[in-house]
Amino acid sequence: MLRISLALVALVALVACGGGRSSGNRGYAPVVQFASGPIQKACQAQGRKAASRARCGCVQAVANRELSSSDQRRGVKYFKNPHALQEVRQNQDSNPGNKRFWAAWKAYGQRAAQVCSGV
Repeated sequence: MLRISLALVALVALVACGGGRSSGNRGYAPVVQFASGPIQKACQAQGRKAASRARCGCVQAVANRELSSSDQRRGVKYFKNPHALQEVRQNQDSNPGNKRFWAAWKAYGQRAAQVCSGV
């Protein structure tokens, strides 16, 4: 159980604040996406090494496209308490709200990792 929790925390940290490099810009300068908002602020507030202003702003830009404002507000608390997100994931079968949120958050995390990994 502890391993799963730690793995999820690592996944959230990676998705929220970094990853590898992306390619496919065909020789053009990369388009840097940036937005400010609750996810961006929470990302920067945690002081993670890879949580640059640009990367956190990119993560917020993706959140603006992928998540509702209420899902963004809900997600902010998981930056401070990743274990609570693990509980949402584990309780999604018995709670339709958790199931819907987990599906949205997971898709958002995957998209943010794709878009923001090179920032």
